[in-house]
Amino acid sequence: PTNINVGRTMRNSHGRRIALRRPKQGELDAIAEELAILEAEPASAVARQRITALREELERLERRRKRIAYVDPVDIRFNRFDFRPVPNANAVMFCLMDVSGSMGEREKDLAKRFFVLLHLFLKRRYDRTEIVFIRHTHEAQEVDEETFFYNTQSGGTVVSTALEEMHRIIQQRYPSNEWNIYAAQASDGDNFVTDSERCIGLMDSQIMRLCQYFAYVEIIDERESHIFGSTDNGTSLWRAYNAVNQRWPNFQMSRIANAADIYPVFRQLFARQPAFQKSA
Repeated sequence: PTNINVGRTMRNSHGRRIALRRPKQGELDAIAEELAILEAEPASAVARQRITALREELERLERRRKRIAYVDPVDIRFNRFDFRPVPNANAVMFCLMDVSGSMGEREKDLAKRFFVLLHLFLKRRYDRTEIVFIRHTHEAQEVDEETFFYNTQSGGTVVSTALEEMHRIIQQRYPSNEWNIYAAQASDGDNFVTDSERCIGLMDSQIMRLCQYFAYVEIIDERESHIFGSTDNGTSLWRAYNAVNQRWPNFQMSRIANAADIYPVFRQLFARQPAFQKSA
């Protein structure tokens, strides 16, 4: 009832009553008034005939008035509220990179080229694009671009720390209903022996539900490209992410062995990007 459009309903009711010639209250009142006057005067033969005719007419009009409802269900019109999504012109790109000892200058340079290409792609699609740099060894931290690409750091490799840091930053600064969230992760695939399973859990329960798109590139040695270039075998992290890839259409992964691979891999990843509605 709260959604009934009163104006449109009453216009429909009025038109229907006119079309069906529903007796107006004024007509009934006029007959009733004349009948009362006649009944109050001395009755003559003519008066009695007139009284009988008026009573029959009054009964007929009342029956017709009852049959033709003032507001009929066919008159009712409702307000229709169409859901109109607000266009979201903001995008944030998370760059995640392993900076442990196994990631040398060659690997970092290839990762940087891929990140730059993704950044240019997003800038063409969105009015406002922010970049968050997260680097990790056995622990992760948000850093500026200079630190991300050029500062060296040693330590073991625990990839899940980068995913946890990314999730923390999203919760604090980039609500998914206001931002299109993209992520690109570069690694050589090394990870702590039991951490890859934790990565699967974090991706399934948190990260992929918030991301518009997540691309993982694994940087391999050129000498290994003919071995791992077209197989699902590989590092524990590759195998873990391959499981994520099976479940989430907004996740893609590929390998890069040299600079010539970057653009073809980029096209491969984003040509396959589906129209994806983020989960609640």
